[in-house]
Amino acid sequence: MEASFLWSASSCFTFFLLSSSVSYQTLATDFIFLGFSNLAELQKLLFVVFLLLYLVTLSTNATIITIIRLDPSLHTPMYFFLSILSFLETCYTFVIVPKMLVDLLAERKAISFLGCAVQMYFFLFLGCFHSFLLATMGYDRFVAICHPLHYNSIMTRRVCVQLVVASALIGLLVAQADTTLVFCLPFQASRKLNHFFCDIAPVLSVAFAHTNLSEAVVFTLAIFVLLIPLMLILISYLFILFAILKIPSATGRRKAFSTCSAHLMVVVVHYGCACSIYLRPNASYSSDQDAVSSVAYTILTPLLNPMIYSLRNKDVKTALRKTAGKFRSTDR
Repeated sequence: MEASFLWSASSCFTFFLLSSSVSYQTLATDFIFLGFSNLAELQKLLFVVFLLLYLVTLSTNATIITIIRLDPSLHTPMYFFLSILSFLETCYTFVIVPKMLVDLLAERKAISFLGCAVQMYFFLFLGCFHSFLLATMGYDRFVAICHPLHYNSIMTRRVCVQLVVASALIGLLVAQADTTLVFCLPFQASRKLNHFFCDIAPVLSVAFAHTNLSEAVVFTLAIFVLLIPLMLILISYLFILFAILKIPSATGRRKAFSTCSAHLMVVVVHYGCACSIYLRPNASYSSDQDAVSSVAYTILTPLLNPMIYSLRNKDVKTALRKTAGKFRSTDR
């Protein structure tokens, strides 16, 4: 409840600042997306492919959330965080993919000033939330393996909720600061973005005096949102590795590592894609290459994450079979 209130208040305050800092003429001018413009003959095919991927992403994340909700054996901190992660993946794709699908079939691929600001705000919020939630999940695995006897007393329901709220608040602060900073700048008359959504660097590329500011904002955001959580995860897994090596039996070491394998794979996919886009010095963020990289980051990553957890996790697969069996017996 408190998190929802803070989210709403922060969003309203951000958009009040945006609306009060620009003229009506500025608000009335649209941004034009040029992403996939060089693939005009393939846009209908891309629409079908991306639509299918989007539907699979929604269904797999919804399945994970439902299974965790229905199966009491999954009511643990690890799966509580996984359900939040799946919910974030769903919201994340909803911010970008539906508009992109519409644009693939539209002649004029435009978005209003306020619409662009809203899209960037929630894209940044969910992306930051996602990064710090992965760090929280790394801490959960650290406690589970390094302090197993005290796991239940440390990772209480209250602590889990507080960690999720803290991750969300960091995302809100970063999104509010960066969105306000970007959209309070004066923009060029021609607002053509060589991208398919309002990412921070393409939007800054059509602002006046953007060069130094663009690099500063993008790298500051990347360092805070990507490197800090990644360092926390690496530190957690360093302690986990030492703890696993101390386990005398090979079976025990394998079992301990298996509880971390899915999270590790998600971390590699998420931070690998994100760092390749946002941690490249002197990169041309409005290039076609960035648009392709962003497709992997915004469409493929939310699809792969739930699949990784469902395929690599025995508890999730067992719960899925049990839930499917219940539904079959109900139908009969």
